[in-house]
Order: sequence, then C-alpha cells, then structure tokens
Amino acid sequence: MFSGLVGFISNDMAIDLGTADTLVYVPGKGVVLDEPSVVAFSADQGPQKVIAVGREAKDMLGRTPDTVQTVQPMRDGVIADFVAAEEMIKHFIRLVHNRRTLTSPKVMICVPAEATPVERRAVQEAALSAGARRVYLIQEPVAAAIGVGLPVSAPRGAMVVDIGGGTTDIAVVSLGGVIYSRSIRTAGNAFDDAIVSYIRQKHHLLIGQNSAEKIKIEAGTAVTRANGKAVDIHIKGRDLKKGIPSEITLAPTDIAEALSLPLARIAEGVSVALELIEPELAADIYDDGVYLTGGGALLDKIGAKLSRDTGVKYIVPEDPLRCVAVGTGQALERVDDIKELLEHVQ
Repeated sequence: MFSGLVGFISNDMAIDLGTADTLVYVPGKGVVLDEPSVVAFSADQGPQKVIAVGREAKDMLGRTPDTVQTVQPMRDGVIADFVAAEEMIKHFIRLVHNRRTLTSPKVMICVPAEATPVERRAVQEAALSAGARRVYLIQEPVAAAIGVGLPVSAPRGAMVVDIGGGTTDIAVVSLGGVIYSRSIRTAGNAFDDAIVSYIRQKHHLLIGQNSAEKIKIEAGTAVTRANGKAVDIHIKGRDLKKGIPSEITLAPTDIAEALSLPLARIAEGVSVALELIEPELAADIYDDGVYLTGGGALLDKIGAKLSRDTGVKYIVPEDPLRCVAVGTGQALERVDDIKELLEHVQ
C-alpha cells in the first residue's frame, strides 16, 4: 500500500523519447502516456505558438494550410528541432500531471546507443528547459534489456535489438556493463520508406508516409512465401503516369519483398556484433537467443526472417513496444543501484 501511495504522489517520470512515438512511465503507475512525436505550430507572423501536440498534431501531417506547420522534433532517435522537442516534453509533463503547473520532476530519458555527446546534451537541455530539475540518460537497448527482465548484472551475455522508429539499437550487456553497443539508422521509418519506394517503382503509385505506416502495421510481414493467413491489401494513391487517384492490390508477400533490404541491414548489424564480441558472450547469446523490442518487433515473422539470416534464435516479448519505456522507468526507480548503466548523470 505504501509503495502505491509513493507512486501516486511521485512527480518523477521516465520518457522513451522516440522518433515516431513518445511514451511516459510514472513510478507506481507504469506507462501513462503514448503519443506520436509530432508538434503543430501556428505559422502566422509573430512568435510561434503551439496549437497541437501528439496524436492531434499527427493527424494534421500532410493536411495543413500555410498557416500551420507540423514538426517531428526527433530524427533517428535524437533531437532535430530543439524548440519543438522542448515544447513537446513540456506538454507531456503537464499532461501527465493533469495540466497542473510544472512540478520540476526528476526525469530519465533513453537515448540511442551511438548518440553523440552533442546529441545527448541536446536531450538533457531540452528536458531541463521543459521543467525537469534533474535529468538522467540511459541507452535505449540497456533500458530494453531491463524492461524485458534480463539479469543485466549477471555474469552472462545478453543481447537486445531494439527496433524503434529512427534507429535500431543493438547492445550486449553483462555484469552490469555495456559490452557492445551500436546504432543502425535503419528502423521503422526506413520500413515505411521502403514500402513507399517499392510501390512507386513497381506500380508507379505514390502514397504518403502515413499510408505506408498503416500498410506496415496492418499487413506487413518479413517472409516472402505466402501462407494461409495472407490477405490482399488495397492501396490508394496518385498514379504517377496519369496524375489521378488510383488503387492497386498487393499481397503481404509484396510487402515482405519491399522490406527485404532494411531487414538485411538489421541482420548484418547483429552478425557484426556477434563477430566482434568475446566467444564466451557469443556462446551465451547463441544459447539464450536475441531479444527483439520496439515497434519494429511487431512485424509479422520478423524473428523467423532474422533467425534465417543470422543463425540465432529471436525472442519477442509480450509487449515489445513498451519494453524501453518500462525499462527506463524501472531504471529510474532504482537509479542509485544501476549508475554504472547510465550514459550520463547530471
């Protein structure tokens, strides 16, 4: 009962600040917010004014008049627009605290494994400017390992591959330390781009990013052979030859073909990691498997595809989308015990 009370009154929070979506975890409550990482500004003359954040702003993408500008402040897992990122973090802090005055919480934020010192500093400063009184940073795959429930402090190698919106982060942890980490700038957004490119090249049809994302979520698969559950996909867009709206029909296997290149890049990243780490660590991973987290882990048959390409088995947790947010939150709850796993502490 007491721990529940502490969670209820806690102002502290952990933020999975993603390229596509931002999730917020509050100690004692769990994940309390899951919103797209999009901000809409008024583009009228004078100071910029925020008119929408999150899902409401995302619905405006590709549909705004000249007086409205939509911004995605994160690119490849790091801040690309500081002002928009600060406004987004500030909005989410207020939203979590029921729009009360900023309560100066302690905040832990995850960052890509290969984020530069400048990029890390930008994340930290954005959170401080948004009202945080103290900011901790943790690598995304390390947070994912904690969220999955892996014994990161045990003398055994564990590999996590976190496929987010902008980056795929690969990490090997053992004895409470990060043995290997690498970020590949091929992830969920690259999947969307690959679908757009495939449909344009093969069918001369132009579709938007939101349509590609919807196709990926509803009918995406990583394997090219058909199965009994395969269904056709009806896709609408602009015919590039005629310049008019048109519709085509694709099978999920077509989407698998479209995604083959970005998936091959992820498989290559895993193979490189297995080649570079110590043989004992590699043996642990071959025995225990690789854990897939992030939104990309929801792609149908992705584990089977990567296993075929790398020779190791893959495990997808029950809720891969929230593993990083949950792990970041759990790290915040025991920050004094895991300081060796934190990227930077202010």
